[in-house]
Amino acid sequence: MRTLLITGPGGSGRTTVAAATAFAAAREGARTLLVGTDPGDTLGPVLGDADVPGLTVRRVDPDAGFRADLAALQERAGGALDLLGASRLAPEETSPLPGAEELAVLRALRDAASEDDHDLLVVDLPAAPRALALLALPEELRRVLRRLLPPERQAARALRPVLGRLAGVPMPAEWIYETAARLDLQLAAVEALLADRGTAVRLVAEPGPAGADALRTAALGVALRGLRLDTVVANRVLPENEAADWLAGPVAQQRKALDEWRAEHPVHPVAHLGRDPRGADDLAALAVPAAPAAAGPVRWPLADRIAEDGVLVWHLPLPGARRETLDLVRRGDELTVTAGPFRRVVPLPSALRRCTVDGAALREGELRIRFRPDPELWPRTR
Repeated sequence: MRTLLITGPGGSGRTTVAAATAFAAAREGARTLLVGTDPGDTLGPVLGDADVPGLTVRRVDPDAGFRADLAALQERAGGALDLLGASRLAPEETSPLPGAEELAVLRALRDAASEDDHDLLVVDLPAAPRALALLALPEELRRVLRRLLPPERQAARALRPVLGRLAGVPMPAEWIYETAARLDLQLAAVEALLADRGTAVRLVAEPGPAGADALRTAALGVALRGLRLDTVVANRVLPENEAADWLAGPVAQQRKALDEWRAEHPVHPVAHLGRDPRGADDLAALAVPAAPAAAGPVRWPLADRIAEDGVLVWHLPLPGARRETLDLVRRGDELTVTAGPFRRVVPLPSALRRCTVDGAALREGELRIRFRPDPELWPRTR
C-alpha cells in the first residue's frame, strides 16, 4: 500500500487537496482510503455528495480512542485500584486530555497499515507545524521508552524482587513492561509505515511571500525527518492572461514564488476556481495528481574519504536550512541535529561510532558532517 501524507500552512487548502487527491486516485481505479484528522470534519463539506467507487472516507475520533484507552488501563490496573480503594471512571465522565488527538491519529495510521483492503492511503494531516511534530512522535516515544524501560531488563523478571531489595526501591511491575512492549510494537508499526518506500509527503501552499516562508520551513522539517517529498501543490493560482488590473500585483507575486519553488522542488499548480471547491465536479476541475509510484526512501549517504582526506563524510539533505539556525551535539552513539525549529536525535551508523566529529559544513542545501576515525577504536590494518 502506498501512503501520501498531505499537510501545509494553515489556510492553504490542504484538506481540499487531500480530498481531490483521493478522488483522482479512486477515479483511476485505486482502492483509496482517505483519513481525516480534523475533529471538526472539514472533509465533509469539501466532498459534498461525491460518490466514487473505490473511495473510503474515515475520520479520526479522539474521544472514542481516549475512552477505550482509559477503559483498558483501568482493567489492567484493576487490582491496584481496588487495593487503593479508588473508584473507576465511567466513559461518560471523561474528556480527552492533551495529546489524545495525536495518539488517535497514530492509531489510525497503525490500523490502516495493517489492512490489505486498499492500494492507497491519503491522510489529511493538521497544519504543517503540528503535522511534523506528530510524525516525529513514533521515533521519539520509542527512544524514550527504550531509555526508561530497556528491553534487556525484561530478561531479569525472576530477579526483580531480589534487585528491588538490594536497590532499596521497588522495581517496575510486570504490567508496566508488558504495556511498554505493546506500545513499542504499535509505534514500530507507524514508524515502519513512515519509512516505507511507498510513503511520501505532499506539501500544499499558496504561492506568495507568506506561503514561501511557510513552505521553506515545512520542507526543512520533512527533510530532517527523512521523509520523501512527493510534490509541492501550489494552490489557488490566479490566471495570468485573464487578470484584471487590480490583480496584476498578486499575479506577479505568485509568478515569482512559483519560479523560486520550481528551482528547488517539483511543483504542481492548481488553479483558483473563483469559489470554495465543493463536490465531485469541483474536485475533478482541480486536476490534482493522484499519488505517484513508490520511489524509495530518502538516503543519507556516507562517503568514504579516508584515503584522500582521512575522514568519512555524512551527507544530510536539508533544503532551506540556514547556517545560523543549525546545531549539532553528539552524545555517545547518537547525534542531535537542530535545523530551524526542528530537532531530531539520530543514531550514528556503526562506522561513525568509532570516529570523532571533525567538523561540518552547509553547502547547496546539504549538511556535510566530517568524522575522523579514532585511533583507539578504529581497526588497524597491517
